[in-house]
Amino acid sequence: MLTNFTIERLLILIPVVLIAITFHETAHGWVAYKLGDPTPKVTGRLSLNPISHLDPLGALLLLVTGFGWAKPVEVNPFYFKGDRRQGMMLVALAGPLANVLVAFVAALIFNYWGFRSGLGRQFLYNLIIINIYLAAFNLLPVPPLDGSKILAWLLPRSKANFLYTLEGYGPLILMLLIITGLTGYFVLPVANLLLSTVIKLASLVSL
Repeated sequence: MLTNFTIERLLILIPVVLIAITFHETAHGWVAYKLGDPTPKVTGRLSLNPISHLDPLGALLLLVTGFGWAKPVEVNPFYFKGDRRQGMMLVALAGPLANVLVAFVAALIFNYWGFRSGLGRQFLYNLIIINIYLAAFNLLPVPPLDGSKILAWLLPRSKANFLYTLEGYGPLILMLLIITGLTGYFVLPVANLLLSTVIKLASLVSL
């Protein structure tokens, strides 16, 4: 049976996770759509309805570990105006940036309203942390995470093509990294950097 503490925590974490996933995936779809790809709109991925973006396993892991993912947004780079590799990089980058922006807004609200206790404080704290960790996790350069597409844009085309061939093994590689705890060696430093930056910027704006 769930304890009151567990129920209270779930009541906070579930909406936090849904917000983080929804803004992350909608940002992917919005940028792809702005670059000329109608696929996200046709498949209903420009919606702020969390159900449109939910991946049950990824959401569960995000709740339990702080690392997770949502249902990938379908994107067709052949519709993109201009360089397709750059377009894919921009689409990939949009997700983590959206999470950092949500964390920044949450930090601003926290500073202005100054919740000292209760559900409001816990909600904003978790909204900041979950969004930061989701952004950091998705920056891992492992297919199919966003970091792999950003890295593919930075690499020469021949090496980028090799990275794309790993797409089919990506979920297995990710699960191994999570189980062995190796994700922490990348995610924690990136998350700490993003978190400190968000908190400093929010403090400056709140002055």
